[in-house]
Amino acid sequence: MKNEAAYWVALAHLPRWGHLKINTLIIKFFHENKVSVEEFFQLSEIDWRDNYQLDEKQIFDLRQAKSELAGNAFLAESFLSQGFEIIPITSPEYSKTLKINLKATHSPAVLYIKGNKKILEEKSMAIVGSRDASQTALKFTDNIAKLASNDFKVVVSGFAKGVDKQALDSAINYKGQSIIVLPQGIMTFGSGFKNYYKQIIDGDVLVLSTFFPKAPWKAELAMARNPIIYGLADEIYVAESSDKGGTWSGVVDGLRKGRKIYVRKPDPNEKNANLILIQKGAIAVDFNGNESTKIYDTSSSEMVSMVQEPDGVESLEAKVRSAFNGRPQTTKELLEKLNLNWTSQKLNNYLKKLEYIEVVKEKKRNLYKLKGTPETKQATLFA
Repeated sequence: MKNEAAYWVALAHLPRWGHLKINTLIIKFFHENKVSVEEFFQLSEIDWRDNYQLDEKQIFDLRQAKSELAGNAFLAESFLSQGFEIIPITSPEYSKTLKINLKATHSPAVLYIKGNKKILEEKSMAIVGSRDASQTALKFTDNIAKLASNDFKVVVSGFAKGVDKQALDSAINYKGQSIIVLPQGIMTFGSGFKNYYKQIIDGDVLVLSTFFPKAPWKAELAMARNPIIYGLADEIYVAESSDKGGTWSGVVDGLRKGRKIYVRKPDPNEKNANLILIQKGAIAVDFNGNESTKIYDTSSSEMVSMVQEPDGVESLEAKVRSAFNGRPQTTKELLEKLNLNWTSQKLNNYLKKLEYIEVVKEKKRNLYKLKGTPETKQATLFA
């Protein structure tokens, strides 16, 4: 991928080419003709015209992109050396959720990422809402993020102030995982990488952008980012929306595409457009995200504090305690002993939530043990 990065950058950002036109070309050369992106750019313009039915304007755009390959190669070398990665739509690492939700018409040709890309394989939830959200909306966001983290669902955030930022910080606070979807190029997110350095290193946060790596923040990029947030999510929850702006347009567009979208049912005296979105086809939910026909009572502190644990959590914790037998264990050993049909990453996330478990570093591996249990020499014998 390192050798092809410059070509993917060139192809993904062809001026005035929409996602569908770019993806149609990729399907033609990659899937039908079995040609790599590098080989495609090395074809003659006659081949582009005769074999790919490209017109003169499209050939001109590709010729221009080809002339910029040297600059893109320098750019690619720079961002790859800084730990960024590029995932083209042809890669098995590309988000399957994004492909399913956005299809060829709206899926970006590449994803620029930094962090734990395995997060893209997990179940996910977007919690969206206004920048100037009410305290009730922020508390709802915190509660839904807590429930999502307890259920090992990744929280997708657009990193805007208000609901987006609350969703991200709550997911981190409850030891969950999150995807930050940027409204800018990934190389311009310097302060964000500093602020979330620990979470990125620990594998709990993935930063993702679909824009040119050095693109600065722009309002139009913020709007273009919203479909990506919705596309990366298996579930969408709306804390609060006005009757215009990014949240409103994102929900309306999602409903038009047949997505199930859950909207917090507002109190009668709230001034927002939540009820209008429900009337348009969104599903009304209570403070815990459950479908509800009742209006949420903001005076009830009981609803705020109620958190339903996943089924079987207590019995699973008991099994985890008994699985150690006085010595550290690997996730592979624990998965076998617990007879869980989980990925190692999912078990890692679960173990992080248990206060009585600690990590032991041994030969670049993570071993888990009960706190207060002495390490034994036997630990080095187990993979």
